[in-house]
Amino acid sequence: MDLPLSDLLIFGALLLAAGAVAGITAGLLGVGGGIVIVPVLWHLFTTIGIDEAVRMKVAVGTSLATIIVTSVSSVRAHHRRGAVDFALLKSWGPWIFIGVLIGTAVASVVRGPVLTGVFATVALVVSLHMGFGRQEWRISHELPKGPVKGLLAAAIGGISAMMGIGGGTLSVPTLTLFGYPVHRAVGTAAAIGFIIGIPGAAGFIISGWDVPNRPPASLGYINLLGFILIVPTSTLLAPYGARLAHGLNTKNLKRVFAVFLGFTALRMFYGLLF
Repeated sequence: MDLPLSDLLIFGALLLAAGAVAGITAGLLGVGGGIVIVPVLWHLFTTIGIDEAVRMKVAVGTSLATIIVTSVSSVRAHHRRGAVDFALLKSWGPWIFIGVLIGTAVASVVRGPVLTGVFATVALVVSLHMGFGRQEWRISHELPKGPVKGLLAAAIGGISAMMGIGGGTLSVPTLTLFGYPVHRAVGTAAAIGFIIGIPGAAGFIISGWDVPNRPPASLGYINLLGFILIVPTSTLLAPYGARLAHGLNTKNLKRVFAVFLGFTALRMFYGLLF
């Protein structure tokens, strides 16, 4: 797909803005940037007329590629504070990796609107949890073991790969529901994002190779222009978001973000149904 130079410049400017919003939101609210990047890219691709068949797949693939880079800097920062649980990563990591492979394989064969439906459904659940969930809610006071552990970790990896999100959006609330300390959950989730991002991005490159009607400058289902413009701004502004979090009422901000996420999910459902 070819765009006029003026439209391409606008496209680039909007991608920069998407990265900035993702970085600030990730630092401010402790959510993964993918939960912001995917819907922003989806709206952007819709606006410029990208084919519905590839629209969501490119949004997901591009988001997974950005997660590889942003998770590295995040892991380093959390590791310096001793907030990365490498024992948990060793235990859960292989199952998450298997889940990512399954999720990426499924994403490569289903139609684009199916991925949109998956994202909208999970995003709506996440928005309700952010808006109405309570920190003291617990399923158990210890992490699951045996087959339950494997199924849970694989589910996190598979759903995250299909949504284009890192570890934070699903693994942090999951871990805390089992009594895991929230700060270690956030730090460990950053490393989980790296496990999700590499195989997920590779799978979206392979499955999208030579597919027609993709946005300009795309490698498979990864838009290189989006990757190049989103990563610097999101990485640069995430620490500023974290600093802002200490001076603002993040509880109210999470509710505002929950409304945004819920509205986005409903907008996606509307686009699928009408």
